[in-house]
Amino acid sequence: MRFTAAFGLAGVALCAMFGSGAQSEPAKCAAGPDALGVSRVIEIDTSNGPRFGHLQYKDTDLLRDGEVVLTFDDGPSRRHTREVLDALDAHCTKATFFSVGRMAVSDPATLHEVALRGHTIGVHTWSHKNLQAVSESQAKAEIELGLSTVRAALGAPVAPFFRFPYLAAPQSLQAYLQQRGFAIFSIDVDSYDFRTPSATTMQRNVLSQLAQRKKGFILFHDIQPSTAKGLNGLLTELKTRGYRVVHLVAKEPATTLADYDEMADAVLREKRLAVSSEPPKRAAPQLPPAGSEASARPTVGPGQSTPARPRFGDEVPWQQRVFQN
Repeated sequence: MRFTAAFGLAGVALCAMFGSGAQSEPAKCAAGPDALGVSRVIEIDTSNGPRFGHLQYKDTDLLRDGEVVLTFDDGPSRRHTREVLDALDAHCTKATFFSVGRMAVSDPATLHEVALRGHTIGVHTWSHKNLQAVSESQAKAEIELGLSTVRAALGAPVAPFFRFPYLAAPQSLQAYLQQRGFAIFSIDVDSYDFRTPSATTMQRNVLSQLAQRKKGFILFHDIQPSTAKGLNGLLTELKTRGYRVVHLVAKEPATTLADYDEMADAVLREKRLAVSSEPPKRAAPQLPPAGSEASARPTVGPGQSTPARPRFGDEVPWQQRVFQN
């Protein structure tokens, strides 16, 4: 396993996904000297299936004291991922996003924005199932379809970086991913942002754990409002306390499997068809003036019943029409 370190702020989107084997040229940043920035960029050779994050794996001690890697799971989410991206931009810093296939297909534009802003994109399965709770064949399908759909939604290769949902990582699936040339990521610090709507609580969770561990991979979720609201302030505090951000890029892109690429293309086609066939939104009906003839006219004739309104959720979602999970 080889790591090639490069120093300075991360550059353009492709450089953020895959390393060049050379030192990165520092990118221009207009945020000023108080920006957290990126202290170094590390290129990861994933060919031997390295594992990171001391909560589960003690194989590799990649980081120095005071260094952190920012990671975000479960997106993209138009509502919150863009706030997260803006906070990272405000500090001229970079992160790794572990995207869920279904979320990527639902919002390709936000996934594109993640890449355009220079962040690394990895994979977090197709539908965020607990892979310990399904058969091995189903679990592998979750991994491969997740990879193919994220790549298809992005329209470009992604990094061979994988994180198990719920950190539930059976040994057989770890071996499968390592054989496929993926790096597996656990965590060192958990923001627990999914447990609280409070930005302050999320910040306190991270800072208290970092005070004990001194360094590590930090887990956030870019679909959570506490992270969207609190990330900018947390990054400011990390800078104040002397922490430094490390950005990870992959030496080579992930390779997909043809069968799952075909399935991913089918998902995207179905999604585009569903969006294009949605009926146009109608303007709200205007009530006639009070006292007019129209206002006194009954809306339902004698012997007629009011049509039942469709209940929210009655229509089968497009994802389930393609894959019955």
